Amino acid sequence: MLVIPAIDLKGGRCVRLLQGRRDSETVFSDDPCAMAVRWETEGARLLHIVDLDGAFEKSPRNTETVKRILNGVAIPIQVGGGIRSMKTIAMYLGLGVARVILGTEAIRNPELVKKACKAYPDSIIVSLDARDGMVAVEGWTKITGRRVTEVAKDLEEYGVAGIIFTDIHKDGMQTGPNIVETRRLAESVSIPVIASGGVSNINDIKELLLLEPLGVAGVIIGRALYSGSLKLKDAIRIAEGFE
Repeated sequence: MLVIPAIDLKGGRCVRLLQGRRDSETVFSDDPCAMAVRWETEGARLLHIVDLDGAFEKSPRNTETVKRILNGVAIPIQVGGGIRSMKTIAMYLGLGVARVILGTEAIRNPELVKKACKAYPDSIIVSLDARDGMVAVEGWTKITGRRVTEVAKDLEEYGVAGIIFTDIHKDGMQTGPNIVETRRLAESVSIPVIASGGVSNINDIKELLLLEPLGVAGVIIGRALYSGSLKLKDAIRIAEGFE
């Protein structure tokens, strides 16, 4: 199972939010590129970059920072936040981003997902964010009324390369991931699922590792790495089977 450090960008800085709330920002670094290099040095094989400004404003706002990160590390990165058109998808992939993450637009505009998957096979993943098992959009402010598993099956048919699953109640709270819902999602599709939200310690990694045979291929970790409650090297050692 792949351990993926998260770098959330807001105003060119590396921040974390609690449950996606704009008023709950904690700044962890004024130099996201240096943070990316640190995670690479500590063994990360993939980085998860989210343009929070882009997500809120519905178009990319931290592209220059993404470029600096790309130039600063050798490992692949996946980028999301405000990606709502083929033009933006092409722009990021053209810069050298390994995978583009679609969020709200994947729910609002299925035709975009289908078109993007056809044009860029294996390069499109979708972030499904949920509250009480129901998909949320627009920066987690609106609940769609559709279950995560239902939407995931549609996305699999469209050809997405994987799904990132975040339980909003858990995100940034360091109270442990939602194992039950993550399992339910992984069992409902055959494409890889990446767990996100709530990881706080090594025991959370061990719990998620039990879901790897079901298709949970990775885990995104944010606040726990920045606060120091979980060391990246320890998480990688457990997740990749070295212990």
